[in-house]
Amino acid sequence: MCGIAGLLMLDGSPPSAELIGQMTAAIAHRGPDGWDTRILGAAALGHRRLAIIDLSPAGSLPMSNDDGTIWLTYNGEIYNFAALRRELEAAGHIFRSQTDSEMVIHAYEEWGPDCLQRFIGMFAIGLWDGRRQRLWIARDRIGIKPLFYLQRGDIFAFGSEIKALLPLPGAGQQVDHAAL
Repeated sequence: MCGIAGLLMLDGSPPSAELIGQMTAAIAHRGPDGWDTRILGAAALGHRRLAIIDLSPAGSLPMSNDDGTIWLTYNGEIYNFAALRRELEAAGHIFRSQTDSEMVIHAYEEWGPDCLQRFIGMFAIGLWDGRRQRLWIARDRIGIKPLFYLQRGDIFAFGSEIKALLPLPGAGQQVDHAAL
């Protein structure tokens, strides 16, 4: 179980490093093997790592493609990643790690968001496409891996748990009785 978090500033301003740090810290229990955050223009990604596949630093997240234009934070397991990796290698993609995380990046490069149709597994994905200035979040079809999101004003945020969203301005802990 890893923990993911992310922000997108809808007004184009850079996100707060302190805020993405607080979001990631709120889910520290999800990943004792490492953590990191990245500010990427108007987006920020955070990750808490539970290392299972490729325990080396090459498997650390957030992870980027070769030219740093695509960044990923990811929680889960793609069961058919080895077969997809072979297909991507045959298409010319070069891998630096043994992770299914890196396969997600190359699959997105090759097939765009349609790569989801090829994934068999349980996952939650936050991917920043710097070329298109687009944040892409997705989860497995059944929702085995949680993915919560919130938009308040000019901030769009996501995380593995609601706790990751509580540091956001205006994301109070009051119960909405009408919604309940």
